Amino acid sequence: MATSDDGTAPLTDAPTAAVLPGGEYIRERFDDGRRDRTRPPLPEPLGVATYDNHAHLEIRDGEAPAYGEALALAASVGIAGVIQVGGDVESSIWSAALAAQDARVLAAVAIHPNEAPGYAEAGTLLEAIATIDGLAAQPRVRAVGETGLDFFRTGDDGRRAQHESFEAHIDVAKRHGVALQIHDRDAHDEVVETLLRVGAPETTVFHCFSGDEHLARVAAEHGWYLSFSGTATFSSAKNLHRALEVADRSRILVETDAPFLTPTPYRGRPNSPYLVPVTVRAIAERLGIEADELAAITAENTVRAYGSWD
Repeated sequence: MATSDDGTAPLTDAPTAAVLPGGEYIRERFDDGRRDRTRPPLPEPLGVATYDNHAHLEIRDGEAPAYGEALALAASVGIAGVIQVGGDVESSIWSAALAAQDARVLAAVAIHPNEAPGYAEAGTLLEAIATIDGLAAQPRVRAVGETGLDFFRTGDDGRRAQHESFEAHIDVAKRHGVALQIHDRDAHDEVVETLLRVGAPETTVFHCFSGDEHLARVAAEHGWYLSFSGTATFSSAKNLHRALEVADRSRILVETDAPFLTPTPYRGRPNSPYLVPVTVRAIAERLGIEADELAAITAENTVRAYGSWD
C-alpha cells in the first residue's frame, strides 16, 4: 500500500504474534526528523468520564503508546472508551477486530476519501466498499467512516471517485443503521449538498470539524454532530472558536484523531486518547462552563450517537 496522505507508510516489522490482522500496527507515521516525537505527559484526570470519538490506534508515532497501553492510559484520566477508525481495507479490518476483542473500543470502517481515487484507478473501489459493507454488519462496528470529500489533497482528477465512494458509504451507513463519520476538508458546500441530495443517515458526524459558524448552524438545523479535535485549542483557529459559540451543545463531540492534531501546548507531538482532557478543558473554557459539565455533555452525546460500549 502506498504512503497515505496523512504521512504514514506500511510497517514491515509488525509483530507477527499479535492477534490483530497485520500485527500490532499497520503503519508508521512519517518522520521528517524535525518533529518532537516524545510522548506528552498525562493530564489531570477528568472528574466525569467521556469518550474519544475518533482515533487511529493502528498508526505508530514515535513514543506514542501502543494500543493496549494507550487505552489503559486513557482510562486512567477519565476516557471511558474510544472509537477506532479505519481509512482503507486493511485498517478497517484491524479496527473491527480490535473492537471485537476489547470492550473499551468501538469501530468505524471506511475508505478514506483520499484513498478512494487509488482504489478506483486500480479497479477495486467497489470491491473495497463491499468489504466495508460486510464489516459494518458486525455488532461493535458502530460507524461508517471516515468517508467524505477532501479537495485539499485530491485534485480534480480524483473527485469523481471521491463522490462515488462517499455516496456509497452513505448508503452503507443507512442500510446498517449506524452513524456516518465525515471527513470534510475544503469541501463544506459539496459535502452538505451531497448529504441533502441523497439523504443523510440519522446519525451524521463531522469528524474533526473544520467549518465555521455558518456550517455549525447548518449542522444544528439538521441535527448533525460536530466532533472537535485538538485543532479547537489552537489560538489561530478562529473559525472553530466562532463555531463553538453557535453549535448545538446536544450535538458536540470530542476526539483526538490520534496520532494527529495534538492539542496545545503539545502541538506536533504524538497524540493519544489520554490527551482528550486537554481538549475538553480548552473547549469548556471557550464555552464558559466547567470541564466536567462538558465531559458529561459529550459523553451523553457520544452514547446517543453510537450506542453503549457495554
